[in-house]
Amino acid sequence: MKKQERYDLVISRLKEKYPKADTELEYDSPFHLLVAVILSAQCTDKRVNMVTGELFKRYPQVKDMADSTEEEIYGYIKAVSYPNAKSRHLLQMAQRLHQVYNDRLPEDLDELQTLSGVGRKTANVIGAVLFKKAVMPVDTHVHRVSARIGLTTNAKTVLDTEKQLVSNLKDQNDMALLHHQLILLGRYVCKARKPLCEECNLMDVCKFFSSETTKRTRLRLNRETIK
Repeated sequence: MKKQERYDLVISRLKEKYPKADTELEYDSPFHLLVAVILSAQCTDKRVNMVTGELFKRYPQVKDMADSTEEEIYGYIKAVSYPNAKSRHLLQMAQRLHQVYNDRLPEDLDELQTLSGVGRKTANVIGAVLFKKAVMPVDTHVHRVSARIGLTTNAKTVLDTEKQLVSNLKDQNDMALLHHQLILLGRYVCKARKPLCEECNLMDVCKFFSSETTKRTRLRLNRETIK
């Protein structure tokens, strides 16, 4: 199967399975989405949503967090991964956002990355979700699932994955939606340790499933030959 054919089929099938895929992070403002995305690094959305309810009540506006302390922020987020570092990032992010950007998230992705705790993936998430930019955020789910399906080839890093996905997508409007679709697929079906291939509508276009099926067939034939 040619790569472009695979892309076309995958995009079509994922639109059938997840027509309205979106972030599972809970937020009520652009600022709170940024906070949630920073907290979600190496942490599940479910865990983040467990702590942001009280966190957002305490810090409804940027200035509220900018005037806080690392110690106080830590008390609200200690249940997430790396709470010490994230407390520092959140405080510094809020202070810069308040002092430099007058509490408004910059739309420019390079400017977003000047905020503490905001790397390329986080900036791309904000760009895709809030500003509807044609960007492809890549997390561990997107990186893993893209390789398994065959959307990427020998992508060693998340940046490699991002570049390959962007270069092969015909319609840039598919980028943000595909990001969310691949995350949902990776989170609930194409799991890291034990993918649930029988629940996936991509079996006939997936390189991983094809290779695993071939392996099982060879093992069965070998057993039959031995008998």
